[in-house]
Amino acid sequence: MPQLPDGDPAPRDGRLPDASAEAVGRRALAMYVHVPFCAVRCGYCDFNTYTASELGGQDGPPGSSRATFAQGALRELDLARDVLGSAGAAPGPVSTVFLGGGTPTLLPSADLVVVLDGIRERFGLAPDAEVTTEANPDSVTPSSLAELARGGVTRVSVGMQSVRPGVLQTLDRTHDPEGVARAVAGARDAGVAVSLDLIYGTPGETLEDWRASLEAALALEPDHVSAYALTVEDGTRLAARVRRGELPLPTGDDEADKYELADELLAGAGYDWYEISNWARTPQDRCRHNLAYWRGDDWWGVGPGAHSHVAGTRWWNVKHPAAWAGRLDDGSSPAAAREVLTDAQRADEQLLLGVRLVDGVATSALEPGARRAVAGLVASGLVDGRAAVGGRVVLTRRGRLLADTVVHTLLGGAA
Repeated sequence: MPQLPDGDPAPRDGRLPDASAEAVGRRALAMYVHVPFCAVRCGYCDFNTYTASELGGQDGPPGSSRATFAQGALRELDLARDVLGSAGAAPGPVSTVFLGGGTPTLLPSADLVVVLDGIRERFGLAPDAEVTTEANPDSVTPSSLAELARGGVTRVSVGMQSVRPGVLQTLDRTHDPEGVARAVAGARDAGVAVSLDLIYGTPGETLEDWRASLEAALALEPDHVSAYALTVEDGTRLAARVRRGELPLPTGDDEADKYELADELLAGAGYDWYEISNWARTPQDRCRHNLAYWRGDDWWGVGPGAHSHVAGTRWWNVKHPAAWAGRLDDGSSPAAAREVLTDAQRADEQLLLGVRLVDGVATSALEPGARRAVAGLVASGLVDGRAAVGGRVVLTRRGRLLADTVVHTLLGGAA
């Protein structure tokens, strides 16, 4: 499980620094709700998640159970309302909500609706708000999806990962491939938009395995597809198996071939890339919540280990559900620590994230040295020449594969 960054001590009341407080309300506000519960721990996952046995079951510490999560979330929403409201600008309405995890849909749908109602009552939801929940194919039913839709969910992100049973087994996924189609059908019947999440580069996965997964996903006609290269994280069961020589690590060339295949098949089916790992049928189908992250908007993260960013101040909550609930029960902020970003840090992060988008970044926003470096990136085939002439740094397909190189070059030129 990843360690939280160090940061500086966070005030017990959660108040923002004066400079950030003065800027509250200038940007759209998004809400992320981290539901840290999973039925089983997937072997590749190092997210802040917990199974019932890891939390001690019914004998676990107070506040650590699924049954009490919604009430804890409401208390943190009270804190968010007070902190943002005391800044002098009325916070909200909230433009996007993302229920992530973990597996949010392990909670009863009624509990998730309670949290959504809490956001609506304290901040308001924009009339066109995007409200997404993540779901495993085997954690939703037609009736649960219908209840979520009635409660305000507009979009479901289904963790498909692969269509090959052997690949799913390597990833320790519990669903069968047919379950994805059932989940998608249930979402469609409920009137909810569908995104499918895929993973490529699983040890032992062939190019034809990956092609089959892409074709199966496209056959379901989702509104949106995410495709991420698997990262083997230290401390996971998958990393241990690789270290013991039980599973082979994919090569960089293998991952590049799979990314290019994904882009070709998705583009051929009418899906346009708008972020390195994300494709959408239309601009309206893009994930607006994730775009808020990539564009540096404000968001409040509710839940154990959740991260927040408001007007240049970033903070992160304590990780364990019992510790999170205990802080809130005491009337304190659950923030473990925070950092106030300098203007230079914010500019660097905006470059790092913005260059991943189909719109890229404006050349005029770069430092003089970075602007001079653009010509070399065009010559190397990493940046689109026509876009550069028009004043934007936009990655080519090859540039998307080497995005870190592009960012390193631009930041080096800015030094």
